Amino acid sequence: MNTWSYDDMLEWLDSHVSMEAIGITRVPRPTLDRIRQLCDIMGNPERAQPVIHITGTNGKGSTARMVTELLVARGLSVGTYSSPNLQRVNERISYCNEPISDEDFCSVMFEIASFERMLDFQLSRFELLTACAYKWFADRPVDVAVIEVGLGGLWDATNVAEADVAVITNISYDHVEILGPTLRDIATEKAGIIKNNSIVVVGEQCPELVEVFEAASASVGALQTMTYGKDFSCPAIEPVTGGLLLSLYTPWSTHEDLFLSLYGKHQGRNAVLAVTAVEAFFNAAYPADLLQKVFAKISFAGRCEVLGRNPLIVCDGAHNVAGMEALASLLRDYFADLSPKVLVTGMLEGRDPEAMLQKMRYGGVDKVVVVPAPSQRSIDVDILRNAAVASGFEAVLAESIVEGLQLGGALVGTGGMLVIAGSLYVVGAARSYMMLSTGNVVK
Repeated sequence: MNTWSYDDMLEWLDSHVSMEAIGITRVPRPTLDRIRQLCDIMGNPERAQPVIHITGTNGKGSTARMVTELLVARGLSVGTYSSPNLQRVNERISYCNEPISDEDFCSVMFEIASFERMLDFQLSRFELLTACAYKWFADRPVDVAVIEVGLGGLWDATNVAEADVAVITNISYDHVEILGPTLRDIATEKAGIIKNNSIVVVGEQCPELVEVFEAASASVGALQTMTYGKDFSCPAIEPVTGGLLLSLYTPWSTHEDLFLSLYGKHQGRNAVLAVTAVEAFFNAAYPADLLQKVFAKISFAGRCEVLGRNPLIVCDGAHNVAGMEALASLLRDYFADLSPKVLVTGMLEGRDPEAMLQKMRYGGVDKVVVVPAPSQRSIDVDILRNAAVASGFEAVLAESIVEGLQLGGALVGTGGMLVIAGSLYVVGAARSYMMLSTGNVVK
């Protein structure tokens, strides 16, 4: 019987090594041995339901959310596991888009703690959260689990499951100290989620990298491999008021003039990935009228999310070079007439701050407010300020995210735009502050 309070559970969870907090390069190379042993003791909950497994450098969180929305709209019970969280760790584990309750979280983790005591080693925080997700999904049970990879794929704790549908969004430079150094190396790590019973959906378009996934599929005997541009595509992505107007096709369906209530052309590519993955799961076309309803109302926390108006305040989870490039394009497509644009940013170790900030020049950013990211891995603010100056920006320092928002607001005035990006930790903290100060985020 569970005797833990929520704070007890968090204290126990945080007593384990967190690669997110200290950096994966400071702990031994990941292995699946630990979580496999834990899952064996628990009766292998990762095998209790079909799995749609999603990896990639960018877009996997958005794609996972779209897949979840599409499945829920078809009447399925869906367990979703994602990372990192913006505000509360419960966000990572959800049932039909509702985060796990504090009571269930404590109960499952209390059981896992008893199982861990049977082992002769301690698991990492991420391994425990992954095990909690699989066990909670098995206990409910769910019809399907949508699982977002934490890092890479091959050695990620989520990869203890066998993917029925394996989705790769794209490949770009990120976590090269572990996954790299080359893009081909990164692709090889992410191809590790492909299993012999998988239907594989590849969003990457570089021919050399597509070859990596096709070779991986062939080597394990995957059931089918579909690639962007050949088997599915989103050939028309038009920015319109409130979102995007899409044309997309898959092996099962074609959709014209499909409205998606998200900003950024990259979300159009995520959308066709999600539709293809869901249709692959059903081996059937998704109902056109239902697809229109789902995409017309979809929204994501922390993805070009409006936190305030007068001035316009937008946060986005862009946290690497490719993400900042997508954000810059979004700013040009939708907010070119707003000036000045001020970026509030903090970043984590392992990023290339100068390359990331240079992308913001294309987006029309005028000034940068540098804040410390709320993480042990935060890049030193002086290093980040120097990168901003080297990129041609006027840069100011703030001692906290709250002060950064206040400084940024003063620099923007009423006719400009405040953009918060660079780290999901920064976005989460900004979002928390805005919700406390306004009672909610702006809709």
